[in-house]
Amino acid sequence: MATALFPQHVIARKRDGAELDRGEIEAFVKGATDGSWADYQLSALLMAIFLRGMTPRETAILTEAMMRSGTIADLSAIRAPKADKHSTGGVGDKVSLHLAPMVAACGVAVPMISGRGLGHTGGTVDKLESIPGFRVGLSISEYRAQLEKIGVALISQTAEIVPADRKLYALRDVTATVESIPLICASILSKKLAEGIDVLVLDVKFGRGAFMKEKARARELAVALTSVAKAMGKPTRAVMTAMDEPLGHSVGNALEVAESIECLKGSGPQDLMDVTFALGEQMLVLAGTAKDAVAGRVQLERSVSSGAALAKFREMVAAQGGDPRVADDPSRLPASPIRAQVPSPSSGWVQDVDALGVALAALRLGAGRARAEDGIDPAVGISGLVKVGERVLNGQPLCVVHANDQGRLAEAHAILDRTIVVGPGAVPRAALVGEIIG
Repeated sequence: MATALFPQHVIARKRDGAELDRGEIEAFVKGATDGSWADYQLSALLMAIFLRGMTPRETAILTEAMMRSGTIADLSAIRAPKADKHSTGGVGDKVSLHLAPMVAACGVAVPMISGRGLGHTGGTVDKLESIPGFRVGLSISEYRAQLEKIGVALISQTAEIVPADRKLYALRDVTATVESIPLICASILSKKLAEGIDVLVLDVKFGRGAFMKEKARARELAVALTSVAKAMGKPTRAVMTAMDEPLGHSVGNALEVAESIECLKGSGPQDLMDVTFALGEQMLVLAGTAKDAVAGRVQLERSVSSGAALAKFREMVAAQGGDPRVADDPSRLPASPIRAQVPSPSSGWVQDVDALGVALAALRLGAGRARAEDGIDPAVGISGLVKVGERVLNGQPLCVVHANDQGRLAEAHAILDRTIVVGPGAVPRAALVGEIIG
């Protein structure tokens, strides 16, 4: 009925547990996009959704309405299959930087629109911007042209893509409604499906350094994401991965780019490559260029050993205005003037490297932002991080802190002293890659 499209009626229906229809959900998204709903009305419905939830049908309608609130990239002229990967966020998660060129070197186009970091999770866009001259702000036409030419583009969200999400996410952030699974699904998938992709692979993380701490809750999110994406006609799989300790040995923007370059040269850390291959295999299988995960792994390993993946990364950097020489000489990346080791207090085995603690230390150094408007220092961070289960000697470096300020260095050092635990007993390493859903 017509009165149900007034904001207060839509809010009341969801408040009372009703399933909203397409017209009501589309009115909500239109109100967020054109300003016809007041912020307090949008916030009220967000809270009602948070408390009452949404059915899979409602979530799919919300995702589609948000996707259609802006431009949907038309990549139909690109003959290659188009695949993307999205991570729910972690510490030291630089996978996209080297995975995208690896997959592109295997003949699959990778259109990837990424975000900036906020809080303890780093953003792919911030890492890319640590490469001198690298442009993330391509227009849709530039994005399409680059994909046609070289098969890979890593850019930031444009004003043309899903404007409703920018408004709703800002309100979710200040109204304690971020953790609603239907709202998370709609936010992630509306942006990813507007990229013009054919298939999607999701890295859904759980653990202390993840957005979703509890594995069961993360699995619930993975099931919801894959179900909604499939309902919208996009083959999708989710890979469950642990995030209790940082991924790789480095946390910090330029430091993570340098580590990704090592991955492209075939010498990346084992844990980082395990996650990279698990995601890349599924991208190639869904895209139809590998018959199974084993064949996908062979293709990805060949892209690295042949140098094709590194060449694709170099080509992407040059296409987006960056200095392509960083691919061969990572010392051209920003570097901090202060470097200090954190020594082991005793001999033994590394018992714990708390991902959240490491992230907070990096945040204190200036590698991340506590607020959306904060600046980023691309040079600072932590490198050489030990891994759980490693044998260390008294005084051996547990990590190296890269800083631009002695005061911040001292604060980060104090956090890391509490974060990395060394003890007398050997500790087995838990598997990082878990269930594949979808």
